[in-house]
Amino acid sequence: MASMTSMSKNNITALIQFLGLGSAFLAFLFVVNNFIIFNYGATGVLHTLYFGELSGVKIPKGGFSDYAVTLGFFQTTAILAVISYSAYRAFAIRNVRKDALTMDWISAYVVRAAFWAVLIVGLTDAVLSFLRVEGFHKVLFGETAGAAIALPSARGLYIHVPLMIISAFIALRDRSVSLVWLALLVVVSEFLIVIARFIYGYEQTFMGDLVRFWYAALFLFASAYTLKEDGHVRVDVFYAGLKRKTKSTLNIIGIVFFGLPLCWLILARGMWGKSSLINSPMLNFETSMSGFGMYVKYLMAAFLIIFALSMIFQFTAYLLNSMADIEEKITDDVSDEEVNV
Repeated sequence: MASMTSMSKNNITALIQFLGLGSAFLAFLFVVNNFIIFNYGATGVLHTLYFGELSGVKIPKGGFSDYAVTLGFFQTTAILAVISYSAYRAFAIRNVRKDALTMDWISAYVVRAAFWAVLIVGLTDAVLSFLRVEGFHKVLFGETAGAAIALPSARGLYIHVPLMIISAFIALRDRSVSLVWLALLVVVSEFLIVIARFIYGYEQTFMGDLVRFWYAALFLFASAYTLKEDGHVRVDVFYAGLKRKTKSTLNIIGIVFFGLPLCWLILARGMWGKSSLINSPMLNFETSMSGFGMYVKYLMAAFLIIFALSMIFQFTAYLLNSMADIEEKITDDVSDEEVNV
C-alpha cells in the first residue's frame, strides 16, 4: 500500500513537472511559430494537422505553396519534439531542481536581453528622432538614407532589429544587469525634459516617448524578477504563518490554475491572428501619430510577449522548486540559498 501511494505521488509530481516544462517550451515555440506564419506564410501547426478552422491564418486563394507546407511540417515536428522532450525530462530523468534552475536562468536571460534592447534601441531611436526633427538626418546620412530613416519599416528592420540582436549577445556575456538602472534612467529622462521645457523652452514628442518606452519596459520586465525574489504583493495574514510544505502546495495550485493560464491568455489573445492586439502593431511597425515621435510603439506591443514569456519561465521555475521542496521534505529552517547549493 505504501509503495502504491509513493508511486502515485511520483506520477503526480512527474505530471506537474511535464505540465510546467511543456508550457514553458511551447510558449517559446508559439511565439517563434507566430513569427514564421505571419512573416513567411507558413501553414502553421493547425493547418498541417487539418484543424485550420481553429487557427487565425486564412488559406490563400491558390492554396499554400510547397514552401509554406514544408515550414508547417517543421513547425509541427518542433512542437511534437518539445512535448516528447518535456515528457522525457519529467518521467525519465526527473531532476526537478535542475530544471527549475534552468527555467530560472532562461527567465533572467530574457529580461537581461530585453533590458539591453530597450536601452540601446531607445537611445538610438531618440537620437534619430532628434536629428529628423531638426532636419539634420539628410545632412548626416545623405538624401536616400535620410529619407529611409523617416520610414518606420526601414528604421525597424535595419536599425532596431540589428540592435536587438546585439543586445541578445550582450545579455549572454553580462549577467549583472539590474532593472534599478532602468528606473534611474526614467527619472533622469523626466528630469531632463523638465529642464529643457522650463529653462530652455525646448520640447519635442520624442522626449516623452522615450520616458514612456522605458517606463513600460520597467513595469513589465521587472515582474519576473520580482516573482523570483518573492516580492509581489500577497495577503500575508495566513500565508506567512504556514509551514513550507503548505506554502509550496498553495504555490503549485496558484501557478497551475492562475499564473500560467493568465500568461497563455495574453499570448493567445494578443497573437491569434494577423489583426490581433500584438501582431497588428508589430507587423505594421506601428508608430505614434503625435508629431515627430519615436518609432517604437510596435515594440511596446512586443513588451507583452516578453512579459508573458519571462513570467511563464519564472512561474515554471517557481512551480518546480515548490514541487522539489515537497518531494525533498525541505523544512522551514532551510533557506532558499541552501536548497539551491
